[in-house]
Amino acid sequence: MADAQNTEGRTLTPAFVHEPVMLGEVLQSLDLACGDVVCDCTLGGAGHSVKMAAQIGADGLLLGIDQDPMALAAASERLDREAPETPHRLLKGNFGNLDELLCQAEVPGVDAFLFDLGISSPQVDIPGRGFSYHEDAPLDMRMNDEEDTLNAAEVINTYTEADLTRVLRTYGEEKYAARIAREIVRRRAKEPIATTGQLVEAVKAGIPAAARRHGGHPAKRSFQAIRIEVNHELEVLERGLEAAVRWLNPGGRICVISYHSLEDRIVKRLFQDLSRGCTCPPDLPACVCGHVPVLKVVTKKPLTASAEEVERNPRARSAKTRVAEKL
Repeated sequence: MADAQNTEGRTLTPAFVHEPVMLGEVLQSLDLACGDVVCDCTLGGAGHSVKMAAQIGADGLLLGIDQDPMALAAASERLDREAPETPHRLLKGNFGNLDELLCQAEVPGVDAFLFDLGISSPQVDIPGRGFSYHEDAPLDMRMNDEEDTLNAAEVINTYTEADLTRVLRTYGEEKYAARIAREIVRRRAKEPIATTGQLVEAVKAGIPAAARRHGGHPAKRSFQAIRIEVNHELEVLERGLEAAVRWLNPGGRICVISYHSLEDRIVKRLFQDLSRGCTCPPDLPACVCGHVPVLKVVTKKPLTASAEEVERNPRARSAKTRVAEKL
C-alpha cells in the first residue's frame, strides 16, 4: 500500500503487513469451503485473511476485527486489491467484545475463527507506539491509542513496587521481577520514567550482569509483561475465545496461534474444558452432572512451524497453533 499517516502524523511503513505465520497449517486446519463465514479476530495487515477470502469466494463473507485504526486502513486496501470478489466487513474493536461486534455485523453464526495473538511487526516498527525495546520512544504500548487511556508510562510510574513485581512475574515470567520493580521505583523517585530507553536501562540495572549475557534482550520479558498489562490481553483472550465458541456453527473450527506459554495455557485449558463430557465419579450408576462436550480438539498437541519457515520468518519460532471443532 502507499505510505499513509494517522492523525498523529506517524508514518506507516510501505506495507502494514508481516508474513503470516503458519499460513499453510491455518488454511488446512480451518478446512474452509465456498460460502463460509470466516472471522479473523486479529486482522492486522490481512496476511491470513486474503488467503482465507480466496477460499470462501464470492458467496462467502470475511469479517475482520482489529482495534488498531492503522491496521484496519491497510487491511481494507489490501482486501479490496487482492480479494475484490469476496465480500468483507471490517470491524473496529477488541475481540474481547466479540459478542457486540458480531451482533453489529448481523451474522447468525460463523464457520471459522482465527486468532493470531501477540503484536504485529509493523506496530513494533513504528517507534512512536512505544512497543520496542530497540528504539527510544515515549512509553505507550496501547494497541488502541485512540480510545484506551492506560499506557505503559502510567503503569511504570504509578503502580506500587508490589504491583510491578506481580505484573513482571505473572505476565513476563521474569525471574528478577522483584529486583527490576525495586530499580524502577528507585529511579522514578528521582524523575519519571517516560521513554522506552529509560525503562530498558532500569530493567538492565535490575538484572545481574551474568544473567544479562544469556537469553536474548534482557528487557524482552518486562516489555511483554507491561504490554499485556496495558492491553489486558489475557483477560481479553479468554473472553474472546468463549464468545467465539458460542458463535461457531456446528462443524465450524477455531484456530489459535499463540506465542508465549501464558496464552497457550489459556487456549489449551479452555479447549480441554469444553471438550470434556461427563465429570461424575465413575462409581455413579448414571450421570447427574449433565456435562456434555461442546468442542472436539483437533490438535492433540499444538502445531509448530517448520524449520524452513522459522529460517524465513523468525517470528514463527515460538508459534503454537491449536485447533478445535464445534460439535
